[in-house]
Amino acid sequence: MLRHFYRWFLDGTSTKDLAFTAMISLICAALWTMPTGFEDKLDGNVGHYKGRVIAVDNSTVVQCGIIKTGDQGLTVRIEEGPFEDRTVEGSNVLSGKLELDSFYATEDRVLLDITTVDDEIVGVHASGKYRLGVEALLLLLFAATLAVVGGFTGVKAMVSFLFSALMIWKVMIPLFLKGWDPVFVAFGVVSALTFAIVFLVAGFGRRGATAWIGAMTGLGLTCILAEVFSGPFGIHGAVRPFSEMLLYSGYPHLDLTRIFLAGIFLASSGAVMDLAMDISAAVAEVKEHRPDIDRWKLFKSGLKVGRAVIGTMTTTLLLAYSGGYLTMMMVFMAQGIPMSNILNVNYVAAEILHTMVGSFGLVTVAPLTALTGAFVQSRTDQI
Repeated sequence: MLRHFYRWFLDGTSTKDLAFTAMISLICAALWTMPTGFEDKLDGNVGHYKGRVIAVDNSTVVQCGIIKTGDQGLTVRIEEGPFEDRTVEGSNVLSGKLELDSFYATEDRVLLDITTVDDEIVGVHASGKYRLGVEALLLLLFAATLAVVGGFTGVKAMVSFLFSALMIWKVMIPLFLKGWDPVFVAFGVVSALTFAIVFLVAGFGRRGATAWIGAMTGLGLTCILAEVFSGPFGIHGAVRPFSEMLLYSGYPHLDLTRIFLAGIFLASSGAVMDLAMDISAAVAEVKEHRPDIDRWKLFKSGLKVGRAVIGTMTTTLLLAYSGGYLTMMMVFMAQGIPMSNILNVNYVAAEILHTMVGSFGLVTVAPLTALTGAFVQSRTDQI
C-alpha cells in the first residue's frame, strides 16, 4: 500500500527534480529569515498581540449616515505575549473612511498595538480584527489540497507559490523602496520566478525548456510595450492605491510611473507562464504519441492549442483587472457620464493600458512557444 502511494505521489519525479525542489525550498527558508532593511522603521517599544474586546464605549463616536468618526473606546483582554490575561483600556480612532476603518463589538478578536515604557503599558490601539489564524488555516488547507490532488507536483506548486510571495516581499519591494529602477528590478524578479516555477512544475527537460523560453519572450515583449505606450497614454503612477501615501511616507524620490509599468508585466506574468506551459505540454504530448511527426506539423498542433486558449486567457486578464474597479464603473454609470469621458479617465485608461499590454504578451507567447516547442521537441527533423 505504501509503495503504491509512494509511486503515485512522486509520479515519475526524477532525482534532479527532487534536488531542484529542495534547493528552491532552502532559498525560501533563506528569504523568510532575510531582513528587508526596513525593520528599523518600527518603533521598538510597540508590540503586536492578539486580544478580545470585553466592552466598547461609543459615546464619542459621531455618525453621519453610514460614516463614523471619532474615537471608539475599547476594553480588551490581551490573549498572548508578556501581558497575557491582562485587561486594559484601548482606543480605535475612526477616520471616516469605510475602506480603512474597523468598528468593533463585544467579543471581537482584534490585533493590538501595545506601546510600553519600562515594561509598562502606556498605550493600546486596535489595528484591525484578528485574521492571522484564519489566514494560516486557509493556507494550510490550500497546501493540503494541492498535495492530495497533485501529489508531489502539488508540493512543487506550493513551493513555487511561497517562492513567488517571498521574492516579491523580500526582494522586489525593498529594492523599489531603495530607489532601484522598478522596471529592471521587476523584470529580473519575474525572470527568476519564471525559471523556478516552470522548472519546478515541468521538470528539467524539453517541456520545461520550451515553456521557459516561450514565457520569457512573451514577458520581454510585454515589458517593451509597457515602455513604448506609457508615454502616449500619459498615465501617472499615482493612479494606483496608496501611491500618493507612499510619497508622503518619506519616499518622495520614488518614480511612481516606473512602479506602475513594473506592475503591468508582473501582473500578466502568471497568465503568460500558464499559457506557455499549456502549449509546451501539448506539444510534448503530441510528440510522445507521434514520434515521427515533423516540426511543421508539430508547430501547427501547438499553435492550434494556443489559439484555443488565447481567447479565454485574454478575457481572464480583462475580468481580473476590471474586477477591482466595479464600484468605480458603477459610480460613472450612476452619474450618467458619457463613455468618451469614462475611457479618458486616468484610472480607466490605466486599466486599458494594463489589459491591452498584458494581452499582447499572451497573444505573442502562443506562436513563439509553439515554434520553440517544435524545434526543441524534434531537433533532428526539418520544417
